[in-house]
Amino acid sequence: MKDPKSEAPYPFQELLGFKMVDWSTDYCRFDLPLGEKHQNRYGIPHGGLYATLLDTVMGFAGCYTGDLDNKRLAMTLSMTTNFLSRPEGDWLIAEGFRTGGGKRSFFARGEVTDSKGTVVATATGVFRYRS
Repeated sequence: MKDPKSEAPYPFQELLGFKMVDWSTDYCRFDLPLGEKHQNRYGIPHGGLYATLLDTVMGFAGCYTGDLDNKRLAMTLSMTTNFLSRPEGDWLIAEGFRTGGGKRSFFARGEVTDSKGTVVATATGVFRYRS
């Protein structure tokens, strides 16, 4: 079995700069060092950045197989995002958790915290496995 954290980043992930830190059954974590390119007009991280991180970690949380040669993919059917706070520090941590589901779809929740541990955004989502 290959290391599940060795999956190559996809192009949008490379563009934004977030990296997988942990991935296991029903769980995923990505970290992102914040930069100027992530800011909106107000000088704070763009809300779309949080949505992207949350969508990514929740999707990955439901797709772990432990074998990179046997990838499982999913697409987002529905996602609700809550923006709670401005981040402090220069790092975001996104964690996703598969919370239920069946053969064709699953449910997940996620949260983004800053480097000081403050929750800055949360989400829930419904995902469908791709065949």
